[in-house]
Formats: sequence, C-alpha cells, structure tokens
Amino acid sequence: MKLIVKWLLSAAALLAVAYLYGGVQVSSFSAALVAAFVIGLFNMILRPVLVVLTLPVTVITLGLFLFVINALMFWAASGVLDGFHVRGFGAALIGSLIYSAFGIVIDSAIERLFFKQ
Repeated sequence: MKLIVKWLLSAAALLAVAYLYGGVQVSSFSAALVAAFVIGLFNMILRPVLVVLTLPVTVITLGLFLFVINALMFWAASGVLDGFHVRGFGAALIGSLIYSAFGIVIDSAIERLFFKQ
C-alpha cells in the first residue's frame, strides 16, 4: 500500500513540476504515472551504476555532480516516453531539483502516515 501511495503522489508531483516550470511538459495523469514509474526504475537501476562510475568527479565536486546524475535520469525518462517531455538538460536539472524537493515532502508525509505509533 505504501508503494502505491508513493507512486501516486510522485505522479502528482510530476504534474506539479510541469505546472510550476515550463521546461517540463506532462500530457496527462496517466503519462505522469508512467513517467514516475520509469524515473523510479532508472533511479533504482541506472543511478547506482552512474554514481560508482563518476565517483572521482563526485568527490572533487563535493557531491554536486549527483545533481547532474539526477538530471540525467529525469532527462532519460523523457527520452523514452511519450507524454512526458523535457526541453533540454538545463530544464532537466531544474525539473529534477523541483521533483526532488517534492520527493522529500512525499517521503516525510508517507513516513508519518504509515509509521504512526
């Protein structure tokens, strides 16, 4: 149940990113659901590989290169999906930052909702 709620809220966050920032476009809620799933899949499979491969650059930039990796995952998802479009790498960087901020709020809300004691 927790996973489904997080997925739905992530799709809503993606719609909010598209509403707040013009560089990201989402055509419908169903497209946002698919995009949230693909972004999560990329973050689960590709991101760890990229983090390990770019570890020296990440250390030199004091972790700031992780923002670039997040933007690449966001941009890559838009490249393989219809209905989800990011205008370029700069738009992917800004969109991924906004999406990550929403993700922090979502994670906090889910922790409070499902682990209330």
